[in-house]
Amino acid sequence: MSTLQSTTQVSRYTAREPEPSLPLSGPSRFGAHLTAQGVNVAVLASHATAVEICFFDGFGSHTSERRYSLSQCRHGVWAGHIPGIRAGQAYGYRVHGRWDPDHGLRHNPAKMLLDPYARAITRTPELHPALFSHTVDADLNPEPGLSADNRDSADVNALGVIIEEPGTVEHHPWISWDQTVIYEAHVVGLTKQLEGIPHELRGTYAGVAHPVTIQHLKSLGVTAIELLPIHSKMSEPFLTMQGKENYWGYSTLNFFAPEPSYAMQSSIDAGPQAVIDEVKGMVKLLHDAGIEVILDVVYNHTAEAGNDGPTVSFRGLDNSMYYRHSSSRPGQLIDTTGTGNSFDFRRHPVIQLTLDSMRYWVEQIGVDGFRFDLAVTLAREGDSFNHNHPLYVAMATDPVLSRVKLINEPWDVGHGGWRTGQFPAPTADWNDRFRDTLRSFWITEPASILHGGHGGDQRDLATRLAGSADLFGHGRVPGGRGVYATVNFITAHDGFTMHDLTAYNHKHNEANGENNRDGTDNNRSWNHGVEGETTDPAILAARRASMRNLFASLIFAGGTPMITAGDEIMKTQGGNNNVYCQNSEISWLDWDLDDDQRNMRDTVAYLLRLRRDHRVFRPKNFYTGAIAEGDSIMDIEWLDHSGHQIPDYKWFDPNVRLLQALRSGFGQDADALIVINGNTDSRVVTLPIGRGTPFSLEWSSCWEQPRRSTEVYAPGATTRVAPLSFTLFFANPR
Repeated sequence: MSTLQSTTQVSRYTAREPEPSLPLSGPSRFGAHLTAQGVNVAVLASHATAVEICFFDGFGSHTSERRYSLSQCRHGVWAGHIPGIRAGQAYGYRVHGRWDPDHGLRHNPAKMLLDPYARAITRTPELHPALFSHTVDADLNPEPGLSADNRDSADVNALGVIIEEPGTVEHHPWISWDQTVIYEAHVVGLTKQLEGIPHELRGTYAGVAHPVTIQHLKSLGVTAIELLPIHSKMSEPFLTMQGKENYWGYSTLNFFAPEPSYAMQSSIDAGPQAVIDEVKGMVKLLHDAGIEVILDVVYNHTAEAGNDGPTVSFRGLDNSMYYRHSSSRPGQLIDTTGTGNSFDFRRHPVIQLTLDSMRYWVEQIGVDGFRFDLAVTLAREGDSFNHNHPLYVAMATDPVLSRVKLINEPWDVGHGGWRTGQFPAPTADWNDRFRDTLRSFWITEPASILHGGHGGDQRDLATRLAGSADLFGHGRVPGGRGVYATVNFITAHDGFTMHDLTAYNHKHNEANGENNRDGTDNNRSWNHGVEGETTDPAILAARRASMRNLFASLIFAGGTPMITAGDEIMKTQGGNNNVYCQNSEISWLDWDLDDDQRNMRDTVAYLLRLRRDHRVFRPKNFYTGAIAEGDSIMDIEWLDHSGHQIPDYKWFDPNVRLLQALRSGFGQDADALIVINGNTDSRVVTLPIGRGTPFSLEWSSCWEQPRRSTEVYAPGATTRVAPLSFTLFFANPR
């Protein structure tokens, strides 16, 4: 690891008598809130002996610091009113109290602390020894004894900024779950290289909402953009010391303030209020285009890392209240997130902070939902998982939050951390079982078969394509959480892109500087014969066919589809499956498209249009395999190559890799027949009888681009399907 190189000179902390604040005239609200006369402030510091709020004229010069003492109120809250304060004022807290790291107490008034409820920040903290409440050496390793560091961190930490309260956002698109198509994207990577957008807007909030970006999203068929974290962030010290950053943003500094580096330079120069205005403007323009905005949020941990990490906010305010600690060793953090710390969701202040943050982003910024990173940590009570955790009960019953989309990443790294399908309604879950099953069927099993091995049976494949009722169909209410509680995906920000799934057998993460040790080895990928780039036309064609098979399976499966930005244009990361620290061309979308990339984009748009236009692909409930009242065919029927219902024994046979699924349109839409051939050779199939109406060929994954087909087949007719192919037929009702 490189030695820290910092040029900022900091002074030793000097104690001085603060001015007294005035008592509040009413109930306190966490944070700093303007009144006609000044500002009301309240902060949690339940083990403190004194708390001071400090105001700065200019962002960072502690020589102009004005300190005011706050009064101790009930339940560990410190509050006061300071007259004469106006919008744009920078501020922070100093907290006095016991220094006893062995008991989890890290009070150190030399450390300027960011308000957890700050609506905006002055800057990203500068990595410096003064950011640590304990003494550290030049490499930021703790010095023996964990003694308190007396360097003043005001010049290197982020300060909060008091702003005018944004008005309430009234308009939301409110896209129904059955119509929802999610597009996961990074603010920077999406538009950093997008031609047609002015350079100042590229890689910014404004760039996300530029007409060129919106036109791409709309033409593709996206209804919701899920943005990787845009809460303000601070990169891990080991990355900063290597000259890298946490590009993805899963290292949250504050849960209210937006990340300023994603704003246009003109907004950054104009100040924190302009950054907030840019974020709100982005949301509004996306809403005007009928696109919802979902935020990826990281309420499970903070940027303060483990016991040896910096003290920038929560640790210095109330370390033992916010973070999980060992009951027998209160100075030892418990980590279920893999980052060094985890918020303790047994604590009311942690739950309140989470709910207050979410309401702020919905009501005052205008977002339409949240995806909870490592959501199992949010539902833990100690080591146990509670699927009716108070946080989830609160969200489900909250008049604001119960109306927006709530999506879980249903795992963490703690004991019993895999919980897909076990969260409560009305939330949805990322379905990793869908991802793994579809990757296996279309990618790794064909590779195994071609090398003399075999695949698995198709029970799980059928279950995933039908909406994963085994995971989401249970509960006290008939139908459980519903078919749209499964957010189906093939790829996400972490892992291979869709292209790289078909082009690499192994990860290639050397650029991350960790000797290729980082990132998962469970990729379920296949390079189709050559590792990485090739000019072999047969291999390239086979890779594209595999991508089309994956896209069709994703889009036509029961549930909510999520597409990772760039997959539709065959984005490659050169085999890097963990670009968390790559704010570079490795992770940015390259919009200089060739014909094959344009064809893939058009194919994805075409398939999404079929899903939108045909209710048969958007079932209201889980399939039952029964004939609905007034219908003449089953809601879904699984058939073998002969066009007859698959006998039970064939479901257990790994050599059976050809399935037909006939879905009823219930007389209001066309019936859809999906023929999946997972064999490595072509096969003859007999189409079913269905309603006795002809089947028209709508689409085949063999096609490089969508085209109009005139092929029509009588009920019970035979046809040959290509190896490793997905074929779609429609049968119109009489």
